[in-house]
Amino acid sequence: MMPTRALGDLEVSALGMGAMTLTQVPGVDSVRGIRAVHAAVDAGITLFDTADSYGPSGEMGVNERALVEALRRHPSALDRVVIATKGGHTRGPAATWWVDGSPGHLAAAARASAQRLGLDALPLYQHHRPDVKVPFAESMGAMRQLVDEGIVVRVGVSNVDAAQLDTAIRVVGDALVSVQNEYSLLERSSDPVLQLCEAHGLAFLAWGPFGGMRAAKGLGTSSSSVALVAERHGVSPQQVVLAWLLRRSPVLIPIPGASRPESVRDSAAALGLVLDDDDLRLLDAVAAPAVSAQ
Repeated sequence: MMPTRALGDLEVSALGMGAMTLTQVPGVDSVRGIRAVHAAVDAGITLFDTADSYGPSGEMGVNERALVEALRRHPSALDRVVIATKGGHTRGPAATWWVDGSPGHLAAAARASAQRLGLDALPLYQHHRPDVKVPFAESMGAMRQLVDEGIVVRVGVSNVDAAQLDTAIRVVGDALVSVQNEYSLLERSSDPVLQLCEAHGLAFLAWGPFGGMRAAKGLGTSSSSVALVAERHGVSPQQVVLAWLLRRSPVLIPIPGASRPESVRDSAAALGLVLDDDDLRLLDAVAAPAVSAQ
């Protein structure tokens, strides 16, 4: 049985699946992506994270459509899982990313996502990224309005600092259930946000748990501590990192991206990895690499 963690009034799997890589990476294999989603469902994963902006530049909703189509092809999957999507990013030509946190955009984006996903209301709708052109409280007011109108059931925020999270807590109220920020062995700048999540009973969804798509493959060589712990237990470096994250906080839910079923199954195996005190001391002491001055 997959352990669970709280997402507001829901219990979801302690490990989620980030769907971005199903459509974002070059040379996408859609058949393999469907197999990856099915492997996640079979492993007991019940939280799937997507966004309207994930996919080729200039086209919205690509990733949402790919994810929900894969779930529809698995018997009863849609009855067992929670699809979390995000709005507030837009895509331009040449792979550019823009931000639009205006109430009008968020309202239209939420309705479009619900339609693409075939849902009467979005189980978890996340504000993708603060927009410097729009007061954050105004964006949060729009998210609260979506709840009041029945378009959204629960609200999440993403890529926020502690002050922005305080604003979200004040404006959105009890409909706010989660934060999604980057967090990994080498990226812990969101520790103050994680502590706020613990204090307020919010789930912390950790994106980029391996340090990013490029870093994931090199975990065993970039950190001798990770390699040592992996060798001790006879597991992959990725499992070590996920097990460390799961021990980091009871509200933290890693959402590693995957486009291969083998990767999904390896990640799910991290739930059975028990790190001892020596392992944790080694991993806690890992420091981010120094950035040279430019």
